[in-house]
Amino acid sequence: MTIEPQYFEARDGVRLAWREMGEGRPLLLLHGLFSSGEVNWIKFGTAARIAAAGYRVIMPDLRIHGSSDAPHDEEYYPPDVLVRDLEDLTGHLGLADFDLGGFSLGARTSVRAVVAGIRPCRLILGGMGLAGLAGWEKRGQFFKRVIAEYETAKRGDDTWMSIQFMKTMKVDRIAAGHLLDSFTDTPPEALAALTMPVLVVCGADDQDNGSAPELVAALADARLATIPGTHMSSVTQPELGEAIVAFLTA
Repeated sequence: MTIEPQYFEARDGVRLAWREMGEGRPLLLLHGLFSSGEVNWIKFGTAARIAAAGYRVIMPDLRIHGSSDAPHDEEYYPPDVLVRDLEDLTGHLGLADFDLGGFSLGARTSVRAVVAGIRPCRLILGGMGLAGLAGWEKRGQFFKRVIAEYETAKRGDDTWMSIQFMKTMKVDRIAAGHLLDSFTDTPPEALAALTMPVLVVCGADDQDNGSAPELVAALADARLATIPGTHMSSVTQPELGEAIVAFLTA
């Protein structure tokens, strides 16, 4: 299924895209690094499962991703710029009462947004563990190597699969490097801001962002859903959408 993007301008004039599916209560879903709303949520049927349960699923393409612009100047990448973009999108759409979720980078951005004062009623964190929120520096260095080894990596190198995904998604390397520099850590004590019900949904073989059970234990009102797959494959599973629907409709 192909859904045409809609566009708005962020506060700095950068044109950003989003897609929608369904009608009902708004749910904002943020995709993972180097992916897009279409690939993360639409391609494998996750958005359709949630929309069928009575939700308006809103899927932005984060800055530099998908159909959104990818400016090269550093000035367009201040700390937590993706949180600012989320604030601008909710303002553009006039959303006040909504749920929020994301996968991997989308989960990190969702947490940063709540820490910054965005107040969704419910929160969904996919492909995320406690270390993935507090320990960005190590993970960030890996993605810096992905960009640096873009033309030289060989099959079997630890960066190979991420580079192939970047190439498939036509990610701009200069913009991606600037965006990586905009990410900030969320120390465990900052998680006190997450007072709403939270679903942590993670692949059984996904340890890319640390321990999902540790993240659940650090939150005031969280539950864990374990689905099949690794970090890369769990987003393709029907169980992802089923877990999200079960959480939202409980």
